[in-house]
Amino acid sequence: MFDNKVTIQDVKLRGQTVLVRVDYNVPMKDGKVTDDLRIRASFPTLELLAKKGARRIVLISHLGRPEGKKVPELSLKPVADRLKELLPGKKVFFVDDVSGPEVEEAVESLPVGGILLLENLRFFPGEEQDSAEFAKEIVDATHADLFVQDGFAVVHRAHASTDAITKELPSVAGLLLEKEVVSLSKISESPAHPFVVVIGGSKVEDKQPLIDKFAPLADQIIVGGKIAADGYTTALKNVYVAEDFSDDKKMDLGEVSTEKIVNFVKNAKTVLWNGLLGAAETPEYATSSTKLASTLGETEKLVSVICGGDTSGFVENLQEKQPDLHFSLVSTGGGAALELLCGEPMPGIESLDDKD
Repeated sequence: MFDNKVTIQDVKLRGQTVLVRVDYNVPMKDGKVTDDLRIRASFPTLELLAKKGARRIVLISHLGRPEGKKVPELSLKPVADRLKELLPGKKVFFVDDVSGPEVEEAVESLPVGGILLLENLRFFPGEEQDSAEFAKEIVDATHADLFVQDGFAVVHRAHASTDAITKELPSVAGLLLEKEVVSLSKISESPAHPFVVVIGGSKVEDKQPLIDKFAPLADQIIVGGKIAADGYTTALKNVYVAEDFSDDKKMDLGEVSTEKIVNFVKNAKTVLWNGLLGAAETPEYATSSTKLASTLGETEKLVSVICGGDTSGFVENLQEKQPDLHFSLVSTGGGAALELLCGEPMPGIESLDDKD
């Protein structure tokens, strides 16, 4: 899927105004960012742009589901504030629109190497309508020379900022997008064996396609979470369903299941984990997920890929407490990661420029 696509490393950047689609759809509470994983995940691309001499960097993103209306609590202004805190040496600005004179003026006054974050794309109906007119308005206002797609979590959607905008500008992949796609594609096509897939979460309908996809490829598939608690069954020989739970409400896995899962992953060379093993948002029900994450993060010579919003967030929070834990990829893509793993179309990748 990705071998023939132009990336940010293939193009001239010096003196260019670069429009970057990032994924800053981050958790918020009381007007503050509570988890900045997705913001920090964009830094390698921003750093490379600066290193290669980009004149201006304009960022576009969405936040939440305002459904084409301006919803003040879903403004990206607090995200811009957090970006400033994380990049103290950079000049970071925000404008509460995505096109028009105000944006044009903000871009023109941006200092060399400056970063400008525009307002929530989904405040405007044209974004989710994949509107060519809306995309052109953004490009005209920003005077962009190049478009960089680095919002992996949205490339499974045909929106103006993933599809229509690529008809207006030369369009290439950013470093985060490249890393995500290459890592997930490799694990779904040629993983090192033994290969273990760990599935948790609550909705069988969301996870069954993943189980079906990897059943022929994985040496072992593990099913935990509410799916297991609700009595998931299968005729597949390589599927282990958690057999005991921590309490009568089955809010976390029991010691027997947890120990078996830990042993499975200790002996693996590749592990894909999607979905928490228990109701880990409550600390007393996070035991099995914590033991699994710690085992993955401490096991040497193991390719470990974590995907799914709740799972990635849980692992990221654990890394803050245990900074020595190492994972090959903690994906920023929820639905996009699942759809890519299952071989679904990726409009935001397919629309990028091909190599000659």
